[in-house]
Amino acid sequence: MSLPNHANVVIVGGGVAGCSIAYHLTKIGITDVVLLERKQLTCGTTWHAAGLVGQLRATRNLTELAKYTADLYRSLEAETGQATGFKQNGSISVAKTPARLEELYRGASMGKTFGLEIDQLSTAEIRERWPLLEVGDLVGGIFIRKDGQTNPIDTTQAFARGARMRGARIFENTKVERIRVEKGRAVGVETEAGYIAADTVVLCAGMWSHALGRAAGVSVPLHAAEHFYIVTEPIKDVPPNLPVLRVYDECAYYKEDAGKLLVGCFEPVAKPWGMNGIPESFCFDSLPEDADHFEPILAAAVRRVPVLADAGIQLFFNGPESFTPDDRYYIGEAPEVRDLFVATGFNSVGIAASGGAGKVVAQWIQDRRPPMDLADVDIRRAMPFQSNRRYLHDRTVETLGLLYAMHWPYYQFETARGARRTGLHDRLLAAGACMGETAGWERPNWFAPPGVEPRYEYSYSRQNWFEHCGAECRAVRDAVALFDQTCFAKYLVQGRDSCAVLNQLSTSNLDVAPGRIVYTQWLNERGGIEADLTITRLSHTQYLVVTSAICQTRDLAWLQRYLDDHPQHCTATDVTAGIAMLGIMGPHSRALLSELSGADLSNAAHPFGQSREIEIGYARLRASRITYVGELGWELYIPAEQLMDVYERLLEAGQKYGLTHAGYHAMAACRVEKGYRHWSHDIADEDTPLEAGLGFTVAWDKPGGFVGREALLAQRQRGVLPKRLVQVMLDDDSASAPMLYHEEPIVRDGLIVGSTRSGAWGHRINRSIGMGYVHCDAGVTPEWLAAGQWEIEVAGQRYAARVQLQPWYDPKGERIKS
Repeated sequence: MSLPNHANVVIVGGGVAGCSIAYHLTKIGITDVVLLERKQLTCGTTWHAAGLVGQLRATRNLTELAKYTADLYRSLEAETGQATGFKQNGSISVAKTPARLEELYRGASMGKTFGLEIDQLSTAEIRERWPLLEVGDLVGGIFIRKDGQTNPIDTTQAFARGARMRGARIFENTKVERIRVEKGRAVGVETEAGYIAADTVVLCAGMWSHALGRAAGVSVPLHAAEHFYIVTEPIKDVPPNLPVLRVYDECAYYKEDAGKLLVGCFEPVAKPWGMNGIPESFCFDSLPEDADHFEPILAAAVRRVPVLADAGIQLFFNGPESFTPDDRYYIGEAPEVRDLFVATGFNSVGIAASGGAGKVVAQWIQDRRPPMDLADVDIRRAMPFQSNRRYLHDRTVETLGLLYAMHWPYYQFETARGARRTGLHDRLLAAGACMGETAGWERPNWFAPPGVEPRYEYSYSRQNWFEHCGAECRAVRDAVALFDQTCFAKYLVQGRDSCAVLNQLSTSNLDVAPGRIVYTQWLNERGGIEADLTITRLSHTQYLVVTSAICQTRDLAWLQRYLDDHPQHCTATDVTAGIAMLGIMGPHSRALLSELSGADLSNAAHPFGQSREIEIGYARLRASRITYVGELGWELYIPAEQLMDVYERLLEAGQKYGLTHAGYHAMAACRVEKGYRHWSHDIADEDTPLEAGLGFTVAWDKPGGFVGREALLAQRQRGVLPKRLVQVMLDDDSASAPMLYHEEPIVRDGLIVGSTRSGAWGHRINRSIGMGYVHCDAGVTPEWLAAGQWEIEVAGQRYAARVQLQPWYDPKGERIKS
């Protein structure tokens, strides 16, 4: 079979992900598909995967994709005639500590909202299901009934056979040397055998994806690491069809296979691999054994499963797997190059994720939009700096082990830190800042008072910074606090058509007087929220767009794609690095800023939602009266080179006003109390402004309408909303009340009707609170909410709660307009 000159879709990489995408493309009718593999199918990473098929993931949509994968594997062999080795023998996860057990139970509660069958197990029940296990030091575990295992090579071949049956062409021993990009679009691939033009290119090249992406101008941050397991000789006492076993506290997993045991690990300190490139000849290769590295895992395994002491080792395996900086894979269209999709960086869960990932990528290619909220794995979350090779090497040391480490709330990465720092970094450290990391930015999460070490002591309950965060929240309420918000992304949009462009994208009317701040959303055609931002009109031809740090790449790409498709006299420039940003929040903020600037900041002269230039020290800066914490306050936009001067003057003058440094934990607690939404938590591209309670941002009748208006109109005309975002609060206000984080089931009259999206302890109201969506086919109304008896499930226990639509703190907004 000769290589064609053109294909509708060209897939680069013949692992399980690439073959799954080919299979799913042909299944939805896109049959002109060519898959190119540099050597042989599965020869990179797929072939040596352990083949575990687990379904419970960190978020609801990732769990749905994993569930789909398991369901698909049940039928794949019958459909294609290719054996897969799939068996649904369940999985058991065990805990050695109460903290780990709470993690497992919280995950089990979350799984209930997705329909997973999960049982809590006593140690006796664990031993009954896994009789070879030493359980004396365990405290419990969970059993997921429909988890299982499969043969990676056979499963990939089944995907390939299914794709071929419907017309896809697969070429092995055909290396892709370069993805050709013209005028910002992927137009084909250059191979050793010639050039193939393509309408769409899909990069599924595993650990080769970083280099291929970089050559095409696309950031695909991932790095390979060595991954170890052993396979024993046959053991006569091993029961057939044992559930897959995970002992997270010992970094190990166990799989029965034909009377043998496979024992693998995700050790805390990993060994990055491939820093000098991947050998050209790499094909079904293994890496050198490292018995010393694996020995601590093996020693613990012999204690945990005593029959291993007398078992011979048939295979000691070491092979490379690719890992991303946040341990979540990449799918979707690259923000830098149109018509170039990626599906890579599967962090050792490629077998369990490939079915769902293949399905949604195929749908995304067909419709040119994601079929569901995939923000957790969308390639647009990656930052350009993360492709730095040294950064990836250093982070990979940690990320492999994090798969089995405790998934603590508020966990902060320990490696590859300091990539992005504000001008105040050292000053904030001197003030006691305990730094966290978001999108590479070092930012203060909380401040330690004198005599307290600024470090985390993790827990599912109140952590060691709880009271310090509370003091910061009370300072915001009673005096004034300073937040370093420099990490917020900022774009300068300018040109004579800038108003028309932003009005088409935005739900709100941007044709306002210069100096007005507009809170708005950008929607997709389905009415889902793609971005949540503030936009300030600087002049008749200039706007400043501000969004969150994590959305820096994503939101600029959304804006730029619109400009590409609708050429007008308008440009967008990322000015994040050039503009520092401080939040001065609290009832004393007006007095402090008035003294320093000499400006009239009264309600009459500077009302809420207005922005103007003022002077502080030697700087001329922009003061915008807006808040994300629900108090009187201003955001100051300062030329980066003058930040230090402004900061020093704020500190000096702020002493008599009780100025306090505050961090992002305090900001998060305050914003949840006030019901302020956060994109990727409370709102995303499957949620509309009406469902999210943001209908007040919609300018229904503005000239020209806006993207998504027709979908919103149809939703409004239906008269009822079966899904709405609500505010939840636990009745218990004691110190022992559980903390809410995310995905806790929301229960009405004994039935699960939704789940939380975000949670916090509200220090200004002294309660555990959160936000989440609830569902009722007849419509979620205030009357329906009031008529129910509400509970929140946390780690298998249900707690009495209250539910309402309006925020818990200052629902009329009187404090922000005082």
